Amino acid sequence: MEPLGQYLDPTHVVAHLSDPHLLAGSLQYDAVDTVAHLEAALERLGRVPTPPQALVFTGDLADRGEPAAYRRLREVVEPAAAAFGAEVVWVMGNHDDRAAYSRELFGAESEEPQDRVHDVAGLRIVALDTSVPGWHHGELSDEQLHWLAEVLAEPAPHGTLLALHHAPIPVPMLRLAELIELHDQPRLAAVVEGSDVRGILGGHFHFTSWSTFAGVPVSVASATCYTSELAPDQRLLSGVDGHQAFTMLHLYDDRVVHSVVPATDAVEVSGYGLEMLEPFRTLTPEQRFDMVSRKDSPLNAPLD
Repeated sequence: MEPLGQYLDPTHVVAHLSDPHLLAGSLQYDAVDTVAHLEAALERLGRVPTPPQALVFTGDLADRGEPAAYRRLREVVEPAAAAFGAEVVWVMGNHDDRAAYSRELFGAESEEPQDRVHDVAGLRIVALDTSVPGWHHGELSDEQLHWLAEVLAEPAPHGTLLALHHAPIPVPMLRLAELIELHDQPRLAAVVEGSDVRGILGGHFHFTSWSTFAGVPVSVASATCYTSELAPDQRLLSGVDGHQAFTMLHLYDDRVVHSVVPATDAVEVSGYGLEMLEPFRTLTPEQRFDMVSRKDSPLNAPLD
């Protein structure tokens, strides 16, 4: 459908998913079917109004770093991405294994940091590996920061999204997570500040959150596996099989709009069917405005 308001269509659409935690052949905590949850999220993604041009997965792709889990991940994600016409951007997380990640997702034998640059129709997406082998917190080496500075030295036509697992934000809703946050964040801020980075995408915390970092908006996507219970009842830490979501980014010339999409369906209590679409398209802009905005229009009349 053509734009109905005062804004033109976005230049880029990005789907931001995080923390699928796939397993080779078992349930997570003997309860969570991480493959089924990811499939459900992708099915929901297939129903959004505008297909994404990129699918960004910000880490913890495989719960135990199993090679078979990465192969299963590709089997689930790549056909969906092909149907959308979208590029897939993988990002390393603390649960991932560099050797298996590199071999199964990129066909390369490497245990070095998995930093990569993607060009999506002029939008640069940088996947930055903040993982530390054997640990759950995040770090960036001097070499990685120097590499990132060189990448950002020349602006991209539509700017840059920086994708990393350990989101550089405070986590007041999950204080234990402060022990596994990204270390030495001012060093990254010095590289990002003043660059063409328009947004930073992260995961790790298993709940949706936003902040700013070095003057740049930060968007943390929830998980598709299980999520963090932010109002636990007599529990120090609680993960629940519910509230899963992903985030849609719509990039315009001067702004980025973030929208959280629940990964599961809910009961509809109001709405209109697709049979209204074709008649709606035959109306003039003035008639459409009158129908939708006027409180006593036929569309807005109370149902008996």
